[in-house]
Amino acid sequence: MDTVFRDVRVIDGSGGPSYRADVALDGGRIAAVHREGDAGPRPSARRTVSADGLALAPGFIDMHAHSDLALLRDPSHEAKAAQGVTLEVLGQDGLSYAPVDDRTLAEVRAQITGWNGDGGDIDFSWRSVGGYLDRLDHGFGGAGIAVNAAYLIPQGTVRMLALGWDDRPATDAELTRMKQLVAEGLQQGAVGLSSGLTYTPGMYASDAELTELCRVVAAYDGYYCPHHRSYGAGALQAYEEMVALTREAGCALHLAHATMNFGVNKDRAPELLALLDAALEGGADISLDTYPYTPGCTTLVAMLPSWASEGGPEAILARLRDTEVAARIRHTMEVEGADGCHGVPIEWDTIEISGTTDPALAAYVGRTVARSAAERGEEPWTVARRLLIEDRLGPTILQHVGHEENVRRIMRHRVHTGGSDGILQGAKPHPRAYGTFPQYLGRYVRELGVLSLEECVAHLTSRPAARLRLPDRGLIREGYRADLVLFDPDTVAAGSTFAAPRTLPTGIPHVLIDGRFVIENGRRTDTLAGRAIRRAARRS
Repeated sequence: MDTVFRDVRVIDGSGGPSYRADVALDGGRIAAVHREGDAGPRPSARRTVSADGLALAPGFIDMHAHSDLALLRDPSHEAKAAQGVTLEVLGQDGLSYAPVDDRTLAEVRAQITGWNGDGGDIDFSWRSVGGYLDRLDHGFGGAGIAVNAAYLIPQGTVRMLALGWDDRPATDAELTRMKQLVAEGLQQGAVGLSSGLTYTPGMYASDAELTELCRVVAAYDGYYCPHHRSYGAGALQAYEEMVALTREAGCALHLAHATMNFGVNKDRAPELLALLDAALEGGADISLDTYPYTPGCTTLVAMLPSWASEGGPEAILARLRDTEVAARIRHTMEVEGADGCHGVPIEWDTIEISGTTDPALAAYVGRTVARSAAERGEEPWTVARRLLIEDRLGPTILQHVGHEENVRRIMRHRVHTGGSDGILQGAKPHPRAYGTFPQYLGRYVRELGVLSLEECVAHLTSRPAARLRLPDRGLIREGYRADLVLFDPDTVAAGSTFAAPRTLPTGIPHVLIDGRFVIENGRRTDTLAGRAIRRAARRS
């Protein structure tokens, strides 16, 4: 054997009781699980790790990640590796970098600079989904990437490629083209389709258009992962829309960062869970992910009304520079409630600037728009407009609109999984990027008792593996991939805070991918064991 963990507390990912055992690894897989009291000799190996007092779990799966370029930029990628994340799901919120052509690539790079940087340091040698997955496989001179990655086809990018940024129904020919692009991406290894239905141009798609795309996803046994049309004033209706749409298409549904935010939704999580329970009892295939924090994180430009974003980044900037049009945008945001802000009139004291691409604007980072405006004797809209123009739509924000009781209720649900929604850009990113998984284990298990340790581990491992249809991950079983996390249940904690968001977690000494140590004795090794995880997509 290569490695054996001796006298470890096994939390196997099933949700069942933990047990003491020796767990042996060989050839990148779990070769033996010898429980305390089992007959026969205990396994031995070239390396023995004494694990008394520590817990061994399957590697954590981040069901909502924004590491699309970070995995190609940073070979260490400690933000996720140090948390025990061994697999990330990319291509989220309907916007990413494949499939594209030259025009679309330039547009999407500009649109999501706040999520991933402008990509000036990346060689965009691919155009297809398969090409992007190949690039992940051969990152850093062919050595690979820090952690494994799966990919969702981004519906907004697909729409951008097929018909541009127009707010109109797709023609029959355009819809056929989008369905072909989705089918090709699934054939090349994607696990499903994502949408960002408060982001342009994906939000311009009708339910009928989305249903047709979901029929293609269902035919390849993938799943649909929407950031739906509202997490605010119309949240419950938006959830109902996604449930009905996927039921019509016969498609599995995974609800991205499933929250109930803003004042209008305080204490309304039970209504969402009742909706989901009724659909599940009716035979729907539904799962969801959340992050264990109350603030959200996105880009400042995402707050604009959709009509102001039609035509793409340069058209947005032109409207912002036009005084009369900018006044209309302000009225929509502050009085009516823009669809980009989930139908709720924006409250500038909840919008904290977390990052800018231009270092000259760094003084705004860590302050709410309202505070910066007060310090300068200006209106908040004046500050927000200036930031958008001068940083060319680059600012990222924390949006302080969540509710703790909603967070706790949703994370208890039987179809819940964990997703960081971690944006790694900016001087002061959301701490969830570096802390989501130890935050679950430390705060919500050990400190608050919201979940048992065994139940929480199942949420972070076997449940997402089942959603991804991965037959040999997410459990500690003989023959399964040796993607593993060794942690101390008594000390594991998120180090990241809103004041120091890039601080690494504590209490996670070892992380392995395919039996290779990517974190060893609490430090990142130089091992690049990650690869693209392609799910075989056979058309039914």
